[in-house]
Amino acid sequence: MRNITLLFILFLSINLISAQDTSLSTTPAPNYRLASQFSPTNLAKLVHSTTVRPHWLKRGNRFWYQYKTTEGSNYYLINADTKSKSKLFDNEKMAKWLTEITKDPYDAQHLPRFNFKFVKNETAIRFRVTSTEEVEVLEDEKTVEKDSSATKKEKKKAPKMEKKVYHLEYKLGGNSLTILDNKKKEKEPWKKWATISPDSTIVLFSKNYNLFWMDKANFLKAVKDEKDSTIVENQWTTDGVEHYGYGGSGRGENNETKEEKKDDRKRISGIWSHDSKKFVFTKSDSRHIKDLWVINSVAKKRPTLETYKYHMPGEAEFYKRELLVFDMPSKEIVNIKLDTTKQQSISVYRAPGKQSNRDDDFQPPLLLSKKGKIYFNTISRDRKKLDICVADINSGDVTVLIEERFNTYIESRPLVLFNNEQEILHWSERDGWAHFYLYDSNGNLKRQVTSGSYHVNGFTNLDEKARVLYFTASGVSKNQDPYYEHLYRINLDGTGLRNINSGDYNTAISMADSNKYFVSNYSRVNTIPKSELRNANGSIIMTLEEADLSQLFATGYKFPEPFKVKADDGITDIYGVMYKPFNFDDTKSYPLLEYVYPGPQTEAVNKSFSIRMDRLDRMAQVGFVVITLGNRGGHPNRSKWYHNYGYGNLRDYGLADKKYVAEQLAKTHPYINIDKIGIYGHSGGGFMSTAAMLVYPDFFKAAVSSAGNHDNSMYNSWWSETHHGIKEKKDADNNISYEYAIDKNQSLASNLKGHLMLITGDIDNNVHPGGTIRMANALIKANKRFDFMIMPGQRHGFGNMTEYSFWLRADHFSKYLLDTKTMSIDITEMNRDRPKK
Repeated sequence: MRNITLLFILFLSINLISAQDTSLSTTPAPNYRLASQFSPTNLAKLVHSTTVRPHWLKRGNRFWYQYKTTEGSNYYLINADTKSKSKLFDNEKMAKWLTEITKDPYDAQHLPRFNFKFVKNETAIRFRVTSTEEVEVLEDEKTVEKDSSATKKEKKKAPKMEKKVYHLEYKLGGNSLTILDNKKKEKEPWKKWATISPDSTIVLFSKNYNLFWMDKANFLKAVKDEKDSTIVENQWTTDGVEHYGYGGSGRGENNETKEEKKDDRKRISGIWSHDSKKFVFTKSDSRHIKDLWVINSVAKKRPTLETYKYHMPGEAEFYKRELLVFDMPSKEIVNIKLDTTKQQSISVYRAPGKQSNRDDDFQPPLLLSKKGKIYFNTISRDRKKLDICVADINSGDVTVLIEERFNTYIESRPLVLFNNEQEILHWSERDGWAHFYLYDSNGNLKRQVTSGSYHVNGFTNLDEKARVLYFTASGVSKNQDPYYEHLYRINLDGTGLRNINSGDYNTAISMADSNKYFVSNYSRVNTIPKSELRNANGSIIMTLEEADLSQLFATGYKFPEPFKVKADDGITDIYGVMYKPFNFDDTKSYPLLEYVYPGPQTEAVNKSFSIRMDRLDRMAQVGFVVITLGNRGGHPNRSKWYHNYGYGNLRDYGLADKKYVAEQLAKTHPYINIDKIGIYGHSGGGFMSTAAMLVYPDFFKAAVSSAGNHDNSMYNSWWSETHHGIKEKKDADNNISYEYAIDKNQSLASNLKGHLMLITGDIDNNVHPGGTIRMANALIKANKRFDFMIMPGQRHGFGNMTEYSFWLRADHFSKYLLDTKTMSIDITEMNRDRPKK
């Protein structure tokens, strides 16, 4: 009996061990090889064009575009009026002509990359091609040096060589190329400093923080040679100083380059009147704003120091702004009459650019009005009071036209001025949804043009004669994802709302200046992108392109899966996308990774197909189910309630939704292992992923947080004060002060239970590395183990170390969620395809 009992116990033990082994074996092993196949470099070989980007021409309703497939690039010319599509040129003939001219071999599939310029009333194109042939550089003057005996004589030097350039012209429909010259495109260093008037008669620039000007003749000298000693510069102002001057910002310069460039001409940014006689400039005094620094330890020689002004939330000081008008003929300066004691921001409205001007080399910024008026807005420091104003450009007198007031932050869009400047279209969220409102020129409300439970994204165009408004909006169709954007038309009396590129897709459009036609690109994350041309009534004129994904699908690629679940309140719909390994096996148990960005300006959830897979599709290939998802307080393209949900709780507002969504998905998808949840993100996502680990330490088991603003009390005031809120207080004497308080990640450092990796660039002048270092400091003081990586010489986006950061993330999650530690010192996936030198 005893032997039987022992045998039975042994049997149970063996079965228990076997069951445990089976459970463990269902967790996938890291598949680095599969992930490496979908690096950005490899993807560029598989997927080419996915959208049509029209270059609208000035004559007629015509545009050209390039579209690349696995067969190479083609260039097309579209005439919407005649409904015709033709190749801009024959690829085989072009290859033949280029081969004959340059003596370099070309074929139809392998043409060089062209940068076209339409000329001769848009009947011909010009472009340059660089050959492999080397020719002697022609210099205007030969260098003369002194020899040892102080006798001047010309010293022989080996000729300087460069690749030969062909400047070519092709007449549309022609049968040959014309060689115009062999001049390479001139370098244009003047573009860094020259602000040219619309009539090209005067050029403004900044020098030693003051405003200077030169006439056209002297500017042409500078175009030829910036160091020409005969150039006449005219100084206009004398009171400019650093941080309270007229242009010449040194942002991005370090202690060495600042000294080297201190006497250089620099740009002054402003807006011109249409007649070129006035220049409107916003002058900002930031002398009292405190400095911030980053040090580049991997600079060429000595480490360099970059010093810049940086306003942090809650600080008493604020930028002091003035609006100045420079009169070109008289050289007088008019100060627009503003209360400069108020802590407010100023933004001047500009005239919208034409689609047909997008390729022009010269596009001077112009005032919205052509009639001597400056339309601008001021917004209070607490972002709750917005005034839309108009100023007389000659006297500086100001009239407030429209006032917006709200208990959370106010957002704005460009003002639309039309009907000989007698009417105004104003975008507002005053009724809880974003809509257009029609005003007269005196600021009297005529009517609300759009209305309903949907979000107007922005102005597209206006047919003044027919009084029809074209705009983009989200959420109009209640049976679609509310983020899908479509183009609509509506009469200015509020009637006749119509979707003119309908379909259960996300769309992106480009409309002709005439309003008669538009290109519509449409797709979802799980469809092949397509492009079509439609007219203003929504009728399809022609199908343009369908993306060639054949090589991508040949690799085993599979579309991700959109999903909809509930927020933590059980009411609000949350939309997301699920990415799985392409070798997905539903019998296995997969850790779940959440890629997060909290908003409030976006939710980082793809709505259209994209080849930018590095953080999503590619991460899934390592061996995870990866999701992106929204959260209350995220994307602005829903109700203002949804968007402002996190106001006053900027650290924790989205976390409950992130947790609850994972729980819902695990219940409906048996292959998701709810005991292995990871989270990662960059910037705001870095901040959010660490917060998730600390607020829900028993739920989120691992995180990689890069460039996170963990301490929002030291992040820029615009983002923190806008989206979290700052309280304006008045004392008995009506003196205004501001109160700001926000929860910080480091205050919860003692909560950490899971495995956290922090990453930051050491010269990040957006989200300062100090935020991450403070988080590390708090974790050390709490006696916590964590991983910490500094990316040397990198700004906010990590630049050429982005690929390295991907593999750090893969290693971290493989170790702690897939139970596999990478032992190799080399990142073989990065080395494998790198050319050997």
